[in-house]
Amino acid sequence: MIRYRAAARGVAFLFLAFCSLQTVQADQGAVERGRYLATAANCASCHTKPGGAPYAGGLPFYTDFGTLHSTNITSDPKVGIGAWSLAQFTRAMREGLDDQGQHLYPAFPYTAFTKMSDGDIADLYAFFKTVPASSFQAPVNEMKFPFDRRELLSVWKRMFFEPGRFVAKADRSAEWNRGAYLVEGPAHCGACHSPRNLLGAEKTADAYAGGVHYDKVQGGAVRRWSAVNLTAASGGLKAWSVDDLVGYLKTGHGNRAGSFGPMNEVVINSTSRLAASDVRAMAVYIKSLAPIESGGTVSLSGRERGAGETLYTIHCGTCHLPTGLGSTPGQDLGPPLAGSAVAQAPDPSSLINIILYGSQVVMPTPAKAWKNMKPLYDALDDEQVAAIANYVRSSFGNRGGAVSADDVERQRSDD
Repeated sequence: MIRYRAAARGVAFLFLAFCSLQTVQADQGAVERGRYLATAANCASCHTKPGGAPYAGGLPFYTDFGTLHSTNITSDPKVGIGAWSLAQFTRAMREGLDDQGQHLYPAFPYTAFTKMSDGDIADLYAFFKTVPASSFQAPVNEMKFPFDRRELLSVWKRMFFEPGRFVAKADRSAEWNRGAYLVEGPAHCGACHSPRNLLGAEKTADAYAGGVHYDKVQGGAVRRWSAVNLTAASGGLKAWSVDDLVGYLKTGHGNRAGSFGPMNEVVINSTSRLAASDVRAMAVYIKSLAPIESGGTVSLSGRERGAGETLYTIHCGTCHLPTGLGSTPGQDLGPPLAGSAVAQAPDPSSLINIILYGSQVVMPTPAKAWKNMKPLYDALDDEQVAAIANYVRSSFGNRGGAVSADDVERQRSDD
């Protein structure tokens, strides 16, 4: 009997040890899946300020309603989310409410995260529980009245927020559905690439047709940027193939364009680190977006066109060619301007920025990369920059609205 009890205890011990090992392995699996989801969502770019601890927050977001600062989402129990339960974390992700039930500003894209599955949110929660605690307290938000009253967000939500999980489409492939889930959910591409109304809500009828936001650049200046039209419109990604988009998202150097400005962080911290199959799935979904044409057209007089063409030939034609057709990565030339989504964006801010400040590529470059564009800030005045922009927006088959010297001056004003 004693021998039997000892054997039974031994079996029980082995069983418990086995179960414990399985739990540890399962937990570690959840953490790694969560880490991957945090990469897909590019959490680090928004919740890590330059020189700060990872995910400790404090990065400012400049909006028309005031300045917000990203929060501490480390495992610190006081200023982070270390004391949050899974239910509280899920509520924040899906309903935009913090652990105290206060409304979160939609700069935190819960409007997209609401589409995420139970399993993915649980895995993301498991990962953030492992992030080293930081006691850094983010600065207080500086919102204009009445936008500083969080309770008013309840009205905003009733007007513009539609909670609900992603539902796969049976008539689409598994690859397309995976891409749709990533783009609409964790990656929240619409947050930048969709236009917004006067109250800051994405215009769902014009989803992915291009947006505008403010961001800091090297040196600390805050500038206005235009995120391109991702639909198959002629002013969007009509000229792009799936492979063009895959190369761009994976390396920042696609056949149609190279990344610059705020998109550099997206590529460096997110899309370049995703599995090749997921990047392709995202590209497949984006290329399926129905065209939404946006923006106007600029009509130039003969004198204006001649002046713009002369400046273009001197400063741009060597790399982008007189035809605007450019070349391919790795040939020490520039990408095509014909059919360029940046050149034709409804808001010309990003086009003006790259003329003034260059491409400022900071990511590791692949073997086939675009030549880094030099800044023309000191070489051209505002009227000359506008002349080049107008020439590019009305040539090579492009269609874009007029750019004024005032538009250029606005992009210089924050230096």
